[in-house]
Amino acid sequence: MKTLLRTLLYLALIVWLGAEIFFPVVAAIAFNTLRPDTHAAGTIVGQLIRILHGMGLVSGIVALALLALAPAWNIYKPRAVLAPMALIVLMMACTVYSQYGIIPAMDRDRAAAGGTIDTADVQNPAVIDFNKLHNRSEHIEEIILALGLATVALVAWAETSKT
Repeated sequence: MKTLLRTLLYLALIVWLGAEIFFPVVAAIAFNTLRPDTHAAGTIVGQLIRILHGMGLVSGIVALALLALAPAWNIYKPRAVLAPMALIVLMMACTVYSQYGIIPAMDRDRAAAGGTIDTADVQNPAVIDFNKLHNRSEHIEEIILALGLATVALVAWAETSKT
């Protein structure tokens, strides 16, 4: 049973971090393949980021639940799971911010710019705000990845401090 629960915990982390790691590759392929139509590429990438966020939130809930139950099942010491749980909560908070704060604002800016950012005037306030939000979104995803890698390291450390 302990092996199954640890496997599920690692699987949840692998799914989330794997998606975070490979998302930029998929985005680059979409933009290179659809180079003449960056609006279509952006639409595809926008849908993919929403899927990524959904996967991340589900994986985060699973990982949090397993880490919360792990001390009761003598898998990890109670104190060993606190830091990984805190990092997962931060990852989820960043994901929620990106999904429900940044992405809707980018959609509003795109609509205000006439539907396509790449054909709008670069001095348009909506385009400027869109680009600012896009950069913020990229930084948030980088933070999520860094927190995820730290979480994996802390979970691995918890393995060494088992009861």
